[in-house]
Amino acid sequence: MKKIEAIIRRTRFDDVKEALLAADIEWFSFYDVRGMGKAQQSRIYRGVMYDTSIIERVLISIVVRDVNVEKTIQAVIKAARTGEVGDGRIFVIPVDDSVRIRTGDRGDISLYDAEKAK
Repeated sequence: MKKIEAIIRRTRFDDVKEALLAADIEWFSFYDVRGMGKAQQSRIYRGVMYDTSIIERVLISIVVRDVNVEKTIQAVIKAARTGEVGDGRIFVIPVDDSVRIRTGDRGDISLYDAEKAK
């Protein structure tokens, strides 16, 4: 199992969500986050200087079985890529175990409904 964390532009979230659902990734968490990149900028608007180096993004967190890792990554890339600086990052993190609280199922089976898969 792997945990995939993707930091993407807020404007691309709906496209990524649809791409994940199309790739049969039915469950994920997402959070509004802020970050800073290399670019340190300030902009002046109506005579007031604003710091624009802090950027708002969405962090998507998904735990998938090993067989679904690559299709999940490709779905995010395809939907989130604009070709501009600041498209985001994807991190793949190993997961040792998973437990479904309701049933006590452990491992891969806890990530999907086995009865639905039959």
